[in-house]
Amino acid sequence: MSSPRTRLLAVAATAASAALLLAGCSSSPAAGGSDDETVTVTIGTLRGQPHFYQPFLYNDYAVDGVEFEVVTLDTTPALSDALASGSIDFAISGVTPTISSVSQDRDLTIVASAADGGSGFIGNGETSLDDLVGERIGIVQGSAQEVALRLLIDDAGLTPEDFDLAVIPVPEMASAFMAGDIAAFMGVEIGVSIAKAAGGTEVLDPYSTDIGRVNIGLVTTGALVEEDPELVQRVVDTHAATTAYMADNIDEWLPGMVEEFGGDEEVFTSALENFWLRSDLSDEYVAQLEALATAMTDIGLIDEAPAAEDIVDTTFAP
Repeated sequence: MSSPRTRLLAVAATAASAALLLAGCSSSPAAGGSDDETVTVTIGTLRGQPHFYQPFLYNDYAVDGVEFEVVTLDTTPALSDALASGSIDFAISGVTPTISSVSQDRDLTIVASAADGGSGFIGNGETSLDDLVGERIGIVQGSAQEVALRLLIDDAGLTPEDFDLAVIPVPEMASAFMAGDIAAFMGVEIGVSIAKAAGGTEVLDPYSTDIGRVNIGLVTTGALVEEDPELVQRVVDTHAATTAYMADNIDEWLPGMVEEFGGDEEVFTSALENFWLRSDLSDEYVAQLEALATAMTDIGLIDEAPAAEDIVDTTFAP
């Protein structure tokens, strides 16, 4: 099958606007399609972050009978909203907002991993949390990075009240740090690499807690898994093939990503060194999801940790 050209849809940032805009153009997959039919699948992702780039290459590695439309939103919670509303069929999204959605009885499930890492705890030469007591630290609210920071604070024998934890949007984090509005931040790429290029230094290893590097997964709805498991398998197979290519051929697709997103190629190269592409659902990965859900409960992000089988479906991933 020749690879159809990916059609990129411009979507408003808010979930409500996204649902309205996509209602007329999202082509939901038909259950039980025969082998000679081509099904169009809408895949949501974030723009400008290298660990969310796989969908832009899906059509080059698509399994026969499936083609993809890429939908870009501004936040991972917006991706969860779009999935829950049926505006998109799959998403490369954060596992933390996915767990939050599952804890609220939303019908979402992780069917493959996508990327680990992409995090950084950046400051100005500090080497411990004791050095930052009383200082303003930027956080991405409700993220795996916030969970990791709170776990590090607890491990240091401190409390969140010992710091001024400031919620800052991801696109503004690096600029807030460089302007001196915050003393440090626990954030995500590419802001981490931008801050490092401007002289920022790593305070502590963001991956040293029980949740490890777990961060990004391929998410769909339980309804679609039940309705058309064959299609889910085809999408996961496409995702796995794309991910394997990207992991081994960064020099081939990096220039295209820089052209697509814009920005400094050196910064993107630095960001690529701070995440690990994957598609499997190993026992270790599932255990980290469980640890993340437990930590989210302990710090009050969710009321009750969902069971692992409610968060992830390991049927399809390699």
